[in-house]
Amino acid sequence: MDTPQKEHSPDEHSPDEHSPDEHSAKEHSPKESVGRHGVWSVELRAEDPEGRGERAEAAAELEELGYGAVWLGGNSTARHAAPLIEATSRLVVGTSIQNIWQQEAEVTAAEVTELQAAHPDRFVLGLGVSHGPLIEGYRRPYAAMTGYLDALDKAGVPAGRRVLAALGPRMLELSRDRAAGAVPYLVTPEHTARAREILGQGPLLAPEFKVVLDTDPARARDTARAYLARYLRLPNYTNNFLRLGFTESDIADGGSDRLIEAVFAWGEDRIRARVEEFHAAGADHVALQVVRADPQEGLPREEWRRLAALLG
Repeated sequence: MDTPQKEHSPDEHSPDEHSPDEHSAKEHSPKESVGRHGVWSVELRAEDPEGRGERAEAAAELEELGYGAVWLGGNSTARHAAPLIEATSRLVVGTSIQNIWQQEAEVTAAEVTELQAAHPDRFVLGLGVSHGPLIEGYRRPYAAMTGYLDALDKAGVPAGRRVLAALGPRMLELSRDRAAGAVPYLVTPEHTARAREILGQGPLLAPEFKVVLDTDPARARDTARAYLARYLRLPNYTNNFLRLGFTESDIADGGSDRLIEAVFAWGEDRIRARVEEFHAAGADHVALQVVRADPQEGLPREEWRRLAALLG
């Protein structure tokens, strides 16, 4: 007797019709899951076990507040993301960025594979080439990134679970061709518009943006200028500012008011308007970094609450 054949509905497929990577890319891509707003934070990256409880509690609150993602600053890895993912049910956690010079691709692949197996589609691997003045032996950063991606491919890390900290055209093209998109740092809506032209409409574009929750313009500029100083010593950022039309005088002496006001916003109305500018320029998601006069104050939880109310 012939065995009756099950009829498949249009949404059903036999197990061998599509690979697991194809399914995950279709169903749970980072672009679909990170939402419109997220938090960029160094403070949430816990190195010591004692700090993990407070950070896990903060991550759970960020999820409740409606943020779609947390991006861990500094040289973060999947290890730093795991406690935050375990403390939440929907929040996506990404690295922004993991420095490719600091950890071998094979180690990264093993960590990502383990985390993806335990918590499918909750982690995004953000990768970057860092900066020449910070890395001994720094050379040929574009070639180094392509080699790193080759090693991840070989180890089975899908391109759909990684994004690149891309500023210039070549790295943006690589974000389009070999990753799920780009997470540019220290940029303007004008950069976002240029990046979207290069990426096209499909890939994720999630710029980081710095905000100072202070209504006093002079004080806010002082806070912003003090924070920006470290970045004005790094040519990747200063070269990007020059590509965007800023001048050497804008970069000198801690940054001109014009530059400060382009890469920071303060006051609720200005913050809301600038975030809307990023979205209008083509951003799918904006990762908001709270900048304070005293970075040692601890987690900026009250500021995250105020931003959630402002953008909700």
